[in-house]
Amino acid sequence: MASARPACGPISTFSRVQILHLVQSRSPRSISELCEATGLHQNTIREHLQRLIEGGYIIPSIEHRATRGRPRTLYSAVTGTPEASSAVARDKVNAAARRGDLMRRAMPATASDLGPRATYQLDALIEHLEESGFEPVIDDAQLTVDLTPCPHAAARPEDRPVLCRVHLGLMQGVLTEAGGPLAADSVRESALPAECTVQLRLTDIAA
Repeated sequence: MASARPACGPISTFSRVQILHLVQSRSPRSISELCEATGLHQNTIREHLQRLIEGGYIIPSIEHRATRGRPRTLYSAVTGTPEASSAVARDKVNAAARRGDLMRRAMPATASDLGPRATYQLDALIEHLEESGFEPVIDDAQLTVDLTPCPHAAARPEDRPVLCRVHLGLMQGVLTEAGGPLAADSVRESALPAECTVQLRLTDIAA
């Protein structure tokens, strides 16, 4: 089996994974809440948040308050829904679709049998996963994404559930942002840390 590539991109550190886990679990979050939950300094949190905003994973908003005082900046997870969408994420989706169309013009057989909207979703998903250090293999028939070997295989066993939940949440957001019939359902259980398969599903709009 090939060795796993190291994780890369905006979520290359576990501190950023922790921050994403917190905002995915409950949004919005303030910097002080994130500092308390992670034990990191405010300046470190700000640096991580900026990278996550630039990556299209988190969006900032200004707190609405009725009392005096400077409003806080709050941070929410990008889910791809109209109320939690990111211009960066939308640009990534559109760019992935353009590159996918170029590839399919050269190699028509690479188009998904699931239809054009699902094809664009998969374009965006593949590029997101590659940016995150994965080597995705899509099975249209089984609706699976094989991410073996997982670049997080060497992570501490107690950290892996958080890593899996965060990456699944990011995949769900990418598919929602792209718009179409596919959703990321779950990460299949595996006895080997390097093995990772994500189960997709067709949503009601596929009908």
